[in-house]
Amino acid sequence: MNLPAHVVPVLRAGAGEPADAAPDRIVSGSGASTVWNAFTDAAGRFHAGHWSSEAGVRRVEYTETELCVLLEGRVRLEGTGGAVEFGPGEAFVIAAGFRGVWESLGRVTKIYAVLEP
Repeated sequence: MNLPAHVVPVLRAGAGEPADAAPDRIVSGSGASTVWNAFTDAAGRFHAGHWSSEAGVRRVEYTETELCVLLEGRVRLEGTGGAVEFGPGEAFVIAAGFRGVWESLGRVTKIYAVLEP
């Protein structure tokens, strides 16, 4: 495949890299997750790829802004003001400053796009 300059497919190739939650962030479950980062910009602030996790609950504190598109599984986000669930085919943005809980309800796979501050 000959790709035009500046075009990068967001593929999930190979085994991926461990991206396990830090032990102090795990509320329940193993915290096991894998990332397939497909793209990082030259400044190191924008990243895109796939992420997959096993069932579990982890505390999160977002300093970055992230677009998530769920491919598999369901997630429940709980923070100040309420809670929400998303499932396959749904997309959502977590803005920098979100603090709360990310619950993977079974195995979850998403496409992500992250912008670091």
